[in-house]
Amino acid sequence: MLVASVTAEPPEEEKQALLSFLSQVPHENRLQWSSNNKSSVCSWVGIECDADQSSVHSLRLPGAGLVGPIPPQTLGRLSQLRVLSLRSNRLSGEIPSDFSNLTLLRSLYLQNNAFSGGFPAGVTPLARLTRLDLSSNNFTGPIPFAVNNWTRLTGLFLENNAFSGPLPSISAKLVDFNASNNRLNGSIPRNLQRFSAAAFAGNLGLCGGPLPPCNPFFPSPTPSPSTIQPIHKKSKKLSTAAIVLISVGAVLALLILLLLLFCCLRRKQRQQQQQQSPKPPKPVPGAAARSVPVDAAGTSSSKDDITGGSADVERNKLVFFDGGVYSFDLEDLLRASAEVLGKGSVGTSYKAVLEDGTTVVVKRLKDVVVTKKEFEMQMEVLGKVRHDNVVPFRAFYFSRDEKLLVSEYVAAGSLSALLHGSPVNLRLRGNR
Repeated sequence: MLVASVTAEPPEEEKQALLSFLSQVPHENRLQWSSNNKSSVCSWVGIECDADQSSVHSLRLPGAGLVGPIPPQTLGRLSQLRVLSLRSNRLSGEIPSDFSNLTLLRSLYLQNNAFSGGFPAGVTPLARLTRLDLSSNNFTGPIPFAVNNWTRLTGLFLENNAFSGPLPSISAKLVDFNASNNRLNGSIPRNLQRFSAAAFAGNLGLCGGPLPPCNPFFPSPTPSPSTIQPIHKKSKKLSTAAIVLISVGAVLALLILLLLLFCCLRRKQRQQQQQQSPKPPKPVPGAAARSVPVDAAGTSSSKDDITGGSADVERNKLVFFDGGVYSFDLEDLLRASAEVLGKGSVGTSYKAVLEDGTTVVVKRLKDVVVTKKEFEMQMEVLGKVRHDNVVPFRAFYFSRDEKLLVSEYVAAGSLSALLHGSPVNLRLRGNR
């Protein structure tokens, strides 16, 4: 019986990891962890072991007066840890990357500290997490889409930080969720819209249920002066990246001008032919073939080309160039969160953030009066342009009232922003 009552002792490595953490982090005197060999780790304040006392399963030090950063190669060595609570201290700095070794961790409570940096990279691989609380810290940057790997997560608390960018479409079946008082933007994913508005409050860029609906994709051409945010201009010298972007913008502008010039010349040529010949033109060989669809990308009959009156089934389709990898349509663009990047003589450019996080640039052409066939011919020419300094076009849309060009989004900024500062952000009232 005496032999059966003897319990195992946690590995020496776990004991040394805890003593190393305590010796490097200032703390209150009530944490009397002893290096005495006769002292059991399982009897120390804030530590719980498993049933046979063979490993540390829980470390709870809330409000223990801990100050400063968490040293690497300390807590990350507790490979059997299930619960870690360091809430309500004065810990700061970034979360050590060796937290990724805590593969059995289920609950992590780091709220009410002064942690900083981006979303903890050492936490994202922890696929067994069920509760994560990072609230009331100084975390910044985007929330990674890797949180979708947390299929067991039931509680996620990110409020009172400085997270930015769109909310990912978290696939976990959350019971508790809060991302209020950050700098998030874009539309709220559908699987998060079941939470109350309080869970998203304090994010001026968020929209969609349960918050007010998002603004239409195409903003009003003449917004009220009261809705225009002040511009904070900063004088910066042009860098090498700026020069490259300026070159790319110049090439794109030249291509668009050549396209418009060609369309205008074709239109003028047709008008002259109609004036010189009072009789209707003779049928062109192959004209009969135009009365049937040419391909599956949305090309319609010659009558539809002139009037823009194609069948309803084709009116809401984007035509993707060869090599396009996107899986969205015009309806997704209309629901996207939009921002004006710049206006020019040929139209207006918008930055569109879709619900799945995809970001594209949409050029809305104006004063382009051509047939659908001619427009598609020119788009085919633009789609084949390949150059290191030219952002490739990915798709286009044609109707009698709208002509759109879709290209990739360059995160470094636009030509206008580099020359004149940050663009004017227009916040429209919309239907609220």
